[in-house]
Amino acid sequence: MEELYVQLLETLPTIVLILIAAISLVILSKSADFLVDEAVSLSIQWGIPKSIIGATIVSLGTTLPEASVSVLAAIQGNPDLALGNGVGSIIADTGLILGLAAIIGYLPIDQKTLNRQGRIQIGSALLLVFFALPIFGRNNQGIIHQWMGFALLILLFVYMYMMIRWARNGNEVFEKLDVVKSPVIFQVAKLLFAISMVILSSKLLIPSIELTAIRFGIPQSIIAATLVAFGTSLPELTTAIAAVRKGHGELAVGNIIGADILNVLFVIGAAAAVTSNGLAVDSSFYQLQFPAMIIILLAFRQFARSKDHSISRKEGMVLVALYLSYLILSYTWMR
Repeated sequence: MEELYVQLLETLPTIVLILIAAISLVILSKSADFLVDEAVSLSIQWGIPKSIIGATIVSLGTTLPEASVSVLAAIQGNPDLALGNGVGSIIADTGLILGLAAIIGYLPIDQKTLNRQGRIQIGSALLLVFFALPIFGRNNQGIIHQWMGFALLILLFVYMYMMIRWARNGNEVFEKLDVVKSPVIFQVAKLLFAISMVILSSKLLIPSIELTAIRFGIPQSIIAATLVAFGTSLPELTTAIAAVRKGHGELAVGNIIGADILNVLFVIGAAAAVTSNGLAVDSSFYQLQFPAMIIILLAFRQFARSKDHSISRKEGMVLVALYLSYLILSYTWMR
């Protein structure tokens, strides 16, 4: 079904592909806006901190596009796309999305989230780099083996269990907000509907952008490492921007930290687990992708530990500048 859909898109003029991408982006933005409203409302009614809701329900929902793309790529024997999508999404989430969110509005940092999930965020990224070392591969090439994928998925379930325990034992102080209360089952249904719309619009958006880029002569390898990763990160982008504009910056931060963790444990873990050959690690990951991921994550953590417990506009500009530098190197040095 998906192949037929892509073949249909290939027959369309470039201007139509651009129009489809624009419409998809509008639907994506509206769905993410609705998603934020429902997530915040649930967090208040359930007595769960917005940062925890952002790092679990919202993150899992908005990370599904990355997972579906990477798993499909792994099954089809394209490890560069599968791994590049996961790593590139972490770089885009932390550099571009959090950077833009800090530039657009106030981005407070919940210190409990930073101390708990923030450490897992850095730890999961370092674990990925460790798994990718050539010493675990074959013929001096790194491989994310299938057993490593299952190990990451096991860690995913441990992480989600820990998140639920933290939420139940939390003693956070909640702000009083006026929300329209309705039966929880209806709110959960609306939340799931919003997540579904985010995913479906992303699936419509990604191939239209990809085909447009190919027609403009952008190499497929560059598309896999940057454009596809950016496309699958659009749910996080629109959700974060919507959250900041509504004054719920901590939801945006919790969502991105959770998405970074899930990009390793869920996206790359599932992609490696579905193929017996594992995910071969190209040399470009050691030269650019992995260093860029670690540098941006460490920069975010340093900024998040500021005395005023927020990421300033200038710090947001630095994060965006790091992401743009990564893009430039991808299109020049690594091309």
